[in-house]
Amino acid sequence: MQDEQIIELYWTRNQQAVQETAAKYGGLLGKISWNILSNHEDAEECVNDTYLRAWNAIPPTRPSAFQAWLSRIIRNLSLDRWKQRQADKRGSGMEVLLGELEDCVPASRGHPESVLEEQALADLLNGFLRQISRENCRIFLQRYWYGEPVAVIAVRLGCRQGKIKSSLYRTRQALRIYLEKEEIEL
Repeated sequence: MQDEQIIELYWTRNQQAVQETAAKYGGLLGKISWNILSNHEDAEECVNDTYLRAWNAIPPTRPSAFQAWLSRIIRNLSLDRWKQRQADKRGSGMEVLLGELEDCVPASRGHPESVLEEQALADLLNGFLRQISRENCRIFLQRYWYGEPVAVIAVRLGCRQGKIKSSLYRTRQALRIYLEKEEIEL
C-alpha cells in the first residue's frame, strides 16, 4: 500500500492504518529501535508507541515523507527510553555512539531557546550533509541516525571496517569545522 493511502486511512480514523503501517514499516522501525536500545522488549514497546503517536498525530498532521516521519518518532522514543535506562547501565553502545559526536555537535542546553537553537543546528547539519559525498553521507546517517554498528555498515557497503571508521572520523572533523565556521559553540 502506498504511503498516501496509509495516511488517508489514518485521516479517516480507520484502524487498518496501524496494520498497514506495521506491515510496511514495522521491520524498519524495530531495527532502528533495536540499534539504539539493544533490548527486544523495549524496542517492541517503542514501535507500538510509534503507532500510537502516528494515530494521535494524523490528523491534523499530514506527513509528506511518511517513512522519515515515522523514523524520527521511533528514534526519539528510543533515545528517550535509552536515557531512562542510562543511569542504570554505563558503557552501552548508544553511549559510545553519542560520545563519538560529542566533539563536533553541541549539547542541548535544556532552556526554552534551545528548541530554536536545535532547529537551526538541524538545518546546518542538513546543509552539511548535502555538501559531502553521497557515500560519506550514507555512512554518517547509517551510523548516527540509524545507530548501525561499523561492522554492519562495512558489510553492507562491501568494504573494510577501517574505511568506515576513517570516513566517520573525517566526516566528524569536517562537521566540526563547518559548525565552527557557522559560529556554533561546541
